Amino acid sequence: MIPPKERFSGCLVGQCLGDSLGFPVEGSPPDTCSQYVREELGSFQRGGPCPSRRACSVGQYTDDSQLARELMQSYAAHGRLKPDDYATRIAAIFSESRIVGRGLATDASARRLLQGVPWDEAGAPAPSAGNGSAMRAGPVGLLYGDDLPEMIRVAHDQGRITHKDNRCSAGAIAIAGAVALASRPSDVHVESFIRQLSEWVLPMDRPSVREASSTRPRQNGFGDRRNLVPELSG
Repeated sequence: MIPPKERFSGCLVGQCLGDSLGFPVEGSPPDTCSQYVREELGSFQRGGPCPSRRACSVGQYTDDSQLARELMQSYAAHGRLKPDDYATRIAAIFSESRIVGRGLATDASARRLLQGVPWDEAGAPAPSAGNGSAMRAGPVGLLYGDDLPEMIRVAHDQGRITHKDNRCSAGAIAIAGAVALASRPSDVHVESFIRQLSEWVLPMDRPSVREASSTRPRQNGFGDRRNLVPELSG
């Protein structure tokens, strides 16, 4: 069953809020981020000007949330995610200069889309592996959380419009899967939560899952690869 409307609202509004608060220091080192929280974010919360080195309005969110919003609008228009329609929406928001904080790989992919390159060929090739496909994948977990194979396929398809590297699709699957699991009425148990995400991501990006499983503390259930993910052939 698709979750109630309130969960979609909470998911997207929560993303937009975190996005708008954090983007002024996106990519900055920890010390800069800490200083931003201590010295600037307080005045922002009290209604001061946008605490940013960039021009913006208070509460402005960026491409992260804009493209998640467009994904949901594409689904609403067709009752399913049509990659060609979503690709058109991505291209339009760039061509009309509505995008905020554009990523380089997504920008280049949008330009290729505008030149007529098909949606499944326009994405940035490996080794370009930014987080553009993952940052917008949250709604996929809500829309397809009751159909896990379809959730994985859609997370992959929406991501490869702009990012072809399998690591990017793995990130999108992880975010969509995390939202799907978190939206279920049962309690969240960290070990089983991470194990399930790992199982979904493994076929797309085996090296990253293996690396994560070998570096986590054993007492948390992550040190033994056999406890984390099943062995897959191929």
